[in-house]
Amino acid sequence: MIPWLGRALAFPPLESALQEPNGLLAAGGDLGPDRLLLAYQQGIFPWFSPGDPILWWSPDPRMVLYPQELHIPRSLAKTVRNRSYEIRLDTAFRRVIEACAQSPRPGQDGTWIVPEVADAYSRLHELGWAHSAECWMDGELVGGLYGVAIGKMFYGESMYAHRPDASKLAFVHLVQWLRAAGFGLIDCQMRTAHLSRFGGREISRSEFLATMRRLIAQPGLTGHWQYQPPAGLGGLNGGEVP
Repeated sequence: MIPWLGRALAFPPLESALQEPNGLLAAGGDLGPDRLLLAYQQGIFPWFSPGDPILWWSPDPRMVLYPQELHIPRSLAKTVRNRSYEIRLDTAFRRVIEACAQSPRPGQDGTWIVPEVADAYSRLHELGWAHSAECWMDGELVGGLYGVAIGKMFYGESMYAHRPDASKLAFVHLVQWLRAAGFGLIDCQMRTAHLSRFGGREISRSEFLATMRRLIAQPGLTGHWQYQPPAGLGGLNGGEVP
């Protein structure tokens, strides 16, 4: 049996998380801003299916991407260099999270981004903690991703694309932008082949926590973000792929 969370803002010790399913720590509680921020600061995130209670996770190992280890696949590099798209940050957060909720996932019948989840992260966005990276083409929002930032740590949550490579373009630009801003780690939660192609890799929970604690203690970027292209990337905003 896993612990059931009450009103108190507290989580069980991470060492009590189940090995199977990997990292299941607790159930219940709420998705208020204080609990969500406390969870992320402890290396915990919510993930559950519609109709289930809120489930809280801290897997071991943990999938991460160090921004300096970003790999741009050769097949994507030409698209990154072209000038047919624009990258924006935090201009359409609610639209991004709702599009993520509506995007089909391989092996999944539904989505965990139920309305209460969309509302909770939209509230975090209003408070300046959650952010969206967006890919626009011909004035239309065609892909993007969202996540949570604390200090110099970014926690990725979900992405979607309505045109080929749109979410990848947003992801590549965001990672390079985060690196230029001094962010040291991107949490990818669970391993996927897709993220591995971009340089993501698994590390132990203990290594993840040690790095995360150091990064969240650093001064962060408050409020809504505005995209300024770092040197080294293409697209409508300029630059070249290394």
